[in-house]
Amino acid sequence: MIRLFAAILTGVFCASLAFVVDMITDALAAWQVVSIAAVSGFLGSLFGNTVLGLWK
Repeated sequence: MIRLFAAILTGVFCASLAFVVDMITDALAAWQVVSIAAVSGFLGSLFGNTVLGLWK
């Protein structure tokens, strides 16, 4: 159950970050979208683990 909640938090974080990036920029190249998605996923995972206190 906790892992499901972590995945949901990661998804919400990534969607929020993508929304902010979309609001700031007009158009992005493909490599920029891939880079942002990778950073978003990484930061989202850290965020979910930090919120849920899953660091051991």
